[in-house]
Amino acid sequence: MTVITGHVRTFYQLLVNTGLVSVINFSVWFAVTFWTYLQTKSVFATGVISGIFLVLTALTGIWFGSLVDGHRKKTALQGSAVASLGLYAAALGVYLAVPAEAFHDPADARLWVFVLLLMSGVIAGNIRTIALPTLVTLLIDEDRRDRANGLVGTVSGTSFLVTSVISGVLVAFDGMFSILVLALVVLGLSIVHMSFVTIPEREVAHDDPAATPGVDLRGTMRIIGGVPGLPALILFSTFNNFLGGVFMALADAYGLSLVSVQAWGLLWGVLSTGFIVGGLLVARTGLGSRPVRLLLLINVVLWMIILIFPLWASIVPMAIGMYLYMLLMPYAEAAEQTILQRVVPYERQGRVFGLAQSVEQAASPLTAFLISPITQFVFIPFMSDGGAGADAIGSWFGTGPNRGMALVFVLTGIIGVIATALALASRPYRSLSGRVAEESPAAVSA
Repeated sequence: MTVITGHVRTFYQLLVNTGLVSVINFSVWFAVTFWTYLQTKSVFATGVISGIFLVLTALTGIWFGSLVDGHRKKTALQGSAVASLGLYAAALGVYLAVPAEAFHDPADARLWVFVLLLMSGVIAGNIRTIALPTLVTLLIDEDRRDRANGLVGTVSGTSFLVTSVISGVLVAFDGMFSILVLALVVLGLSIVHMSFVTIPEREVAHDDPAATPGVDLRGTMRIIGGVPGLPALILFSTFNNFLGGVFMALADAYGLSLVSVQAWGLLWGVLSTGFIVGGLLVARTGLGSRPVRLLLLINVVLWMIILIFPLWASIVPMAIGMYLYMLLMPYAEAAEQTILQRVVPYERQGRVFGLAQSVEQAASPLTAFLISPITQFVFIPFMSDGGAGADAIGSWFGTGPNRGMALVFVLTGIIGVIATALALASRPYRSLSGRVAEESPAAVSA
């Protein structure tokens, strides 16, 4: 495989450009969630917004991947920004035209037209998320792609840290008006800046079957199935996200059972820096010669963290555990991206990254939807006074609602450790690890 080298400055420009657009897109998402709750006082309405985001992400991943593969990368990036810009402009028009009192009613169709326009604009930005790892393949030498993937993780962590601050301040200032004006300005500047960036697009031979235009799900599945162990890796990541939905559903409720809302919000700001530090560490140290093994070992540690920190009903072990979790996540994400970049043909990478995003993103909301009522109606009574769990282990584990949630974390961690250990001992792991080693720069040079 021919690798395009150099072009590091172009990669940095694209990384900064995409990072700024990601900040504004996610700021819009956070802002409309905050604003909708303040307008309607409806928790159900904010839950619907989260559901819209997760469902649309899962449904569009494969299609967006085909757009990335089927068009020049610069066209895909610009098309994403233009789509978001147009949708946000339409939403601003609705915001200015609709009477303010209409937005107070969660059943008013005009509110949901506004929300859907904004969330569609946010989702359009996912094209850039899928395109970015393919640009790492295009622009970065193979022996340094793991470090570049670490920088991508750093930008993601920075975006997450900045987003909540921007959205909260602007919504408090004047509702959605300022955030939408800022979004239009940033996206406009992004489009102008991108027009001056030259991306050395790779020419694709027309008789290359991997270059087939369109979604071509069957061809993408054939590519994945042709790499020994790769289907197992995607299924493993999906299973991890399925279990991760437990953490997504219960982390806020558990944390708020231990500290005040103000303390919890401040703590999240501090914890988010772990993702940034982790990404910088990956960029500095790389992932070594065995990224598949590293990915699974990291997952063992992550599940051990979720298993251990709930053993004490205290915010201190939770904060330490979550910071370590944030610190290690960029290693896991960079490892998965590096594996796919090595074993999937460049011409098919957008569709494979998009398929992985769709499948993996579909798992977390399903678990979150299921685990909340199970925790509320099974585990919390189980660990409350008079419950069988409280009688059996309450003397050392503790009792009450937060111990019911803690028990869910512990059981989830145990399942995750067992599943990862089985994956480490499996034949697909050995097959994929061997294939990645064959495609590594050291193997090629040898």
